Amino acid sequence: MQNTDIHIRRARQADLPGICAIEHELFPDPWDESAFRDVLYLYPGLFFVAETDNGIIGFVSAGMEDTGDAVYGHIMNIAVRPSSQRDGAGGKLLQRIEFECMILGAGAVQLEVRVSNHDAQRFYQKYGYAQVFMVDSYYSDGEDATLMMRWFT
Repeated sequence: MQNTDIHIRRARQADLPGICAIEHELFPDPWDESAFRDVLYLYPGLFFVAETDNGIIGFVSAGMEDTGDAVYGHIMNIAVRPSSQRDGAGGKLLQRIEFECMILGAGAVQLEVRVSNHDAQRFYQKYGYAQVFMVDSYYSDGEDATLMMRWFT
């Protein structure tokens, strides 16, 4: 069920404790607040939160990469509280970060996802992402990642 009361806005320093709480709730190898602070400092225009009247329910952060041949966005982290998943926040966050990356000249967006996280892979495929290749031992526990991309052209 889509919740139209979800508001997407740029992240601020004051949001970091709420972002970290979601991160720790969802991931076995969560980022700490200093990592999010660094991302907010380096890419303030590519860090967003989803909120409702109940507060922050999700977030997304990205950076830009230039290979010399191509410019693309790199989604570093995206998460939505389990109680708010399947309400549309993840899709809204993904579409907003893609839009911002396009404005900055990206021809594509990439992300990494655990090979065991089939729900997330299906979610990204629904939005046009394709599996490109595997990254061995990407996560701190040794699990591999699937690199997925969505091309805009």
